[in-house]
Amino acid sequence: MSLAMQPALAENLFGNHPLTPEARDAFVTDLLKKMTVDEKIGQLRLISVGPDNPKEAIREMIKDGQVGAIFNTVTRQDIRQMQDQVMALSRLKIPLFFAYDVVHGQRTVFPISLGLASSFNLDAVRTVGRVSAYEAADDGLNMTWAPMVDVSRDPRWGRASEGFGEDTYLTSIMGETMVKAMQGKSPADRYSVMTSVKHFAAYGAVEGGKEYNTVDMSSQRLFNDYMPPYKAGLDAGSGAVMVALNSLNGTPATSDSWLLKDVLRDEWGFKGITVSDHGAIKELIKHGTAADPEDAVRVALKAGVDMSMADEYYSKYLPGLIKSGKVTMAELDDATRHVLNVKYDMGLFNDPYSHLGPKESDPVDTNAESRLHRKEAREVARESVVLLKNRLETLPLKKSGTIAVVGPLADSQRDVMGSWSAAGVANQSVTVLAGIQNAVGDGAKILYAKGANITNDKDIVDFLNLYEEAVKIDPRSPQAMIDEAVQAAKQADVVVAVVGESQGMAHEASSRTNITIPQSQRDLITALKATGKPLVLVLMNGRPLALVKEDQQADAILETWFAGTEGGNAIADVLFGDYNPSGKLPISFPRSVGQIPVYYSHLNTGRPYTAISIRDARYGTPV
Repeated sequence: MSLAMQPALAENLFGNHPLTPEARDAFVTDLLKKMTVDEKIGQLRLISVGPDNPKEAIREMIKDGQVGAIFNTVTRQDIRQMQDQVMALSRLKIPLFFAYDVVHGQRTVFPISLGLASSFNLDAVRTVGRVSAYEAADDGLNMTWAPMVDVSRDPRWGRASEGFGEDTYLTSIMGETMVKAMQGKSPADRYSVMTSVKHFAAYGAVEGGKEYNTVDMSSQRLFNDYMPPYKAGLDAGSGAVMVALNSLNGTPATSDSWLLKDVLRDEWGFKGITVSDHGAIKELIKHGTAADPEDAVRVALKAGVDMSMADEYYSKYLPGLIKSGKVTMAELDDATRHVLNVKYDMGLFNDPYSHLGPKESDPVDTNAESRLHRKEAREVARESVVLLKNRLETLPLKKSGTIAVVGPLADSQRDVMGSWSAAGVANQSVTVLAGIQNAVGDGAKILYAKGANITNDKDIVDFLNLYEEAVKIDPRSPQAMIDEAVQAAKQADVVVAVVGESQGMAHEASSRTNITIPQSQRDLITALKATGKPLVLVLMNGRPLALVKEDQQADAILETWFAGTEGGNAIADVLFGDYNPSGKLPISFPRSVGQIPVYYSHLNTGRPYTAISIRDARYGTPV
């Protein structure tokens, strides 16, 4: 819908506004004077299209100025329709911005962040950032909930896969580089997006690796080890911060004015927006820091949370809080100003459709192959592979003879993409089996057997398949599957076993008490080893794994993480020597879960441990 067709458009709202702080501040100050209390509150509401908010209901919210931004909508057609509604129905026509979790790619899926960190290559980070921003902006998005710069030193934590590992400096420079790559010269540019550094703060240090758990640490450790990556991302220009779900030293981050005002605003000088994590404001009641929903809103806004993600609490309770004086108009204006500031910086007051282009340019097929960046994905995926072991020059493999490819992850298009794969489509990804077949062509015979299910634990399978059939379970008995794999191995010159975790095992709310490969797959590896054939393990996982037994059994081990859309081809490039693996581990691999936390930069002690200093009382193996 053309802006020229909008006779009721707020006077001087849209135009060629200079993208400078001075012009922005004057513009926003003037706009705030025109807004009602309800319109200001509406700007603080970030909602997701879904069963709780169907499109018809959102239309009415937009009409009443009760929506500031939308997330989880990823097609130009849907985004254009909602922005059209703003222009046609709302009084002031303040544009929406649209956000999504573009963590390691939008439609082209790159390696997970742990894999990207394994490259130790900032050029690879720039490639991922620019391609991700291009594809996200091409879908009409303005913001991504990335990068995730939580330092993690506990591999039990499911979200370790999203970060850049255990090292403060590496996480800082990778996060900084990602912010600059995604935002480009300006987030207002056609193919750039604004970033949101997350999760502030110290979310990666949750006690016991338990998702959403508490964090308790000294100021020295907090500011030396965990805070620098957030500061680096903000110094690089990130326009937003997502507030963590955890409590820090007894106070939930969502209600922590010391964290969100004293440190973030006053000490660091941050001018952008703070966004709650999903439903975090209402969770303040369970934390015990708010008595009821109204109190939760009061506490969160006063602490410095600008936008409320995925709940109705701000819109429902702020009007009464303003009327009663429990929240001041100055506090409301402050939060609203931050939201309007980032919309200005996104260029939305110059052109609300800046990331959409003309309607006639919308792709007929949103998932068209032509929209992918396969070359870049393959190059980065190759750099993310880490060679952990290569006994007797087992690798590279020959592109001749007979190769047995086995394992529950060998032919899984979904799992090779990893968690938080944005708008990536599984049937466009290349599995390890397909990559090997592509590499050898007619030169070698490939035998495939699944060999095992991801796990034989029904409770875990039910958890992984809670919302959809994410993990397909073979109904055959475990022994029948192993027997099939053994028969394939006996006919082969070499065995490539693709084992590890499904994508759902290394995800939000997927913490593990045990970091070994699931027993179903360990039984398969043992049976394959017994054939006497050279055994190559290709690991697919989102956290460090305890690999003591597997290290003894395998002749070669490749850590490939979740390598993305072109993962199978990239892994095959390494297996057959077309690319020499150069990746390095950005996070320590414990020998046992009992070692955790273990990280390379641990302070020296007077009596440091060695491999023989302490032994497991039950098994007698070094810990």
